Amino acid sequence: MDVEILVRGILWYVVFLFSTTTHEAAHAWAAQRGGDSTAYLGGQVSLDPLPHIRREPFGMVIMPILSYLRSFGWMIGWASTPYNLAWALRHPSRAAWMALAGPAANLTIAILAGLLIRVGMTAGWLEPSTGAYWEFHALVTGDGALGGVAMILSLLFSLNVVLFFFNLIPIPPLDGSGVIGLLLPEDLSRRLQMAFLQPGVGIAGMLIAFFFGWRLISPAVWWSVGLLFA
Repeated sequence: MDVEILVRGILWYVVFLFSTTTHEAAHAWAAQRGGDSTAYLGGQVSLDPLPHIRREPFGMVIMPILSYLRSFGWMIGWASTPYNLAWALRHPSRAAWMALAGPAANLTIAILAGLLIRVGMTAGWLEPSTGAYWEFHALVTGDGALGGVAMILSLLFSLNVVLFFFNLIPIPPLDGSGVIGLLLPEDLSRRLQMAFLQPGVGIAGMLIAFFFGWRLISPAVWWSVGLLFA
């Protein structure tokens, strides 16, 4: 493993950890605001990654590192936020807002990173990437003294765009399956939640998302990349 791959890996993990922690903290905050303090009591209404890592050490530490070592170009993993099922069934619309909060946090990060990239390009500090790694959308002009900043902004934009669209796929256990509740009457939303909790449904959903998720969200992701440089 050369130095470039190692540096990219470190930056990737920092961005992954921040983006995932923010996503889960947003879920926990929305749940607390809606009346469920389960995640708050677990310390997850926080941008400190440690409470989130303690809950999902494999998904937040081991899997991201293994996936990067396997691909040398991308990092995947997961985390989770505990919530009170009785509360979610009693208040399906609040549970739906909780589900939406995570992707909304990722969208916010992506927009802020995209705006900073555009500011950098307008000022002449950054230029569009022509490199081999599609997730690096900005390069530093001149001597590259700000190369690390450009890489972090690019990763923040890329990863959070993917997290936003991927998590909105409307199949359990992804957040999109919970967001559906905002579009349905409360009674129907409750019955749908109970159906999603049946044995095997979550595993089947993750398999579908893993094997077909990129095909589902790829047009939206590339549209976002194109919009960045429009």
